[in-house]
Amino acid sequence: MPRSVPRAYSRYTHEALRLLAAMIRIERKSQKMTESELAERAGISRSMLQRIEKADPKCELGVVFEIAALLGIRLFDVDADTQKLRDYRKHAEDKLSLLPQRIRKQTKETFDDF
Repeated sequence: MPRSVPRAYSRYTHEALRLLAAMIRIERKSQKMTESELAERAGISRSMLQRIEKADPKCELGVVFEIAALLGIRLFDVDADTQKLRDYRKHAEDKLSLLPQRIRKQTKETFDDF
């Protein structure tokens, strides 16, 4: 069985992960919540929470967002107002509807030299 090749991440990605991990750890500690308590509330293992707080890039995005939501950390510069998130999502979907559904590379070169 082949070994998995380590994935390379940009510096920006690493910094963003470290920032979110630090924000999660700070908020958990400021709310005087143990790792076990938060992990139980989120429905994950304590070791998964530890990986999130250590900025492991292989953690599931949904789990990381759920942890942030449980702690009240604002994402996308929006408060806990789900209506604003819906509005932003609707705006993004409207933009996507104007773009082509598929992006295809032109495989055949057009000969237009008459």
